[in-house]
Amino acid sequence: MRTKENKLVKKEHLTNFHIAGFGYWEGCEAFEHLKIGTKLELVREADNPFDPYSVAIYYGEYKLGFIPRGSNHDISKYLDMGLDDIYEVRITRITPDVDPENQVEVIVYIVNQSDLTTYE
Repeated sequence: MRTKENKLVKKEHLTNFHIAGFGYWEGCEAFEHLKIGTKLELVREADNPFDPYSVAIYYGEYKLGFIPRGSNHDISKYLDMGLDDIYEVRITRITPDVDPENQVEVIVYIVNQSDLTTYE
């Protein structure tokens, strides 16, 4: 995709949300290591009995929780197709004094595949 000035767009905002299940999984164990801008990983969990479109969110070996059900359907389809490298996921907000379900907000970008250089 090119902008009006004919420059390639490196990445485009797709969605943002709070991590579902953050207090239930390993969020509290990883919390002290998390900061705004931290890169996270998406892992498809097609065998999840509670949500057939389940996508887990990891920080290293720590499972932080999931993409909320209302936001995971399309992302899960692309992950099923092996297109996990089209997403960049980063922490955008950390609010330690609220309910664990609302402590960490993330943003998901779609990364331009015509230039796969790292944008870290």
